[in-house]
Amino acid sequence: MEDIWLMVLSTLASAIRLACPLVLAAMGGILAERSGIVDIGLEGKMLAGAFAAATTASLLGSPWLGLLGGMAAGVFFSMLHGVATIRYRGDQVVSGMALNFFALGLTMVLGQAWFEQGGQTPALDAAQRFTPINLPGAETWARQIPVLGDFYRIVLSGHSILVYAAFAMPALLAFMLGHTRFGLRLRAAGEEPNAVDTAGVSVAGVRTLALTATGMLCGAAGAYISTAQNAAFSRDMTAGSGYIALAAVIFGKWRPLPVLGACLLFGLLTALEARLQGQSLPGLGTIPPQVFQVLPYVLTVVLLAGFIGKATPPKALGRPYVKER
Repeated sequence: MEDIWLMVLSTLASAIRLACPLVLAAMGGILAERSGIVDIGLEGKMLAGAFAAATTASLLGSPWLGLLGGMAAGVFFSMLHGVATIRYRGDQVVSGMALNFFALGLTMVLGQAWFEQGGQTPALDAAQRFTPINLPGAETWARQIPVLGDFYRIVLSGHSILVYAAFAMPALLAFMLGHTRFGLRLRAAGEEPNAVDTAGVSVAGVRTLALTATGMLCGAAGAYISTAQNAAFSRDMTAGSGYIALAAVIFGKWRPLPVLGACLLFGLLTALEARLQGQSLPGLGTIPPQVFQVLPYVLTVVLLAGFIGKATPPKALGRPYVKER
């Protein structure tokens, strides 16, 4: 019985770690889409961020500089999206997909040209990575407090600082969107951009700031994957996480806290994939590992296909703003 309880706690801890990059990217997706910009390019920004972070950390020997490098790469890709969709009013879906393909090709070419390891960056040592942090009293509480002590030690403690920052982000974003002047303007830019313009506020400026923040969060998500979850960059290592984050944004109806719940659900499914492979389930026997591997993607398709009930996006989402004269 105790072994089952410890396995449940270990699975929950894995779900939190796996949900971290989804939470960061999804919060970025909320900012872009609540401002009126469709952002399918989350995947490309994450991938570029992962490559830039691993490269910077490898060359300069610091995970924090790697994080800055990843965030800078994410902002660069966001600005490309901004120029195409805000300045030249291009199709936002096409621009986002182009960014994803551009990031995939660019990271492969640069990785091979710079490091000659088949597109991978050199392996990072402990000093170049974000390592787990043990929260105060974790071991003591586990010995002295039944059940909750193990929950604190295994599930809540032992994550990198990026995980704790990621899980603080939804509350901060909810406060910003609901209680600050910039949040009000950002939501208005996605609902009634004419009203924002009439008030003397630049719609383009608000959307550009939102995309800048989106790039920073997606870059941080990529940095987590290459410098905390893994110890190097490898080709296409985000493996569709950006699309799953976008599905979580829609599933959570563009609200930070429900989106956090959706990301945790995806993280839990991915954690179960690893835990249940090769295990014999009562009445079902041993299920092929491919069934568990495909579960997060099946759920993504189901959510994006609209089987979650009515999801009402921001009114001006996907519509370039043209100033009336």
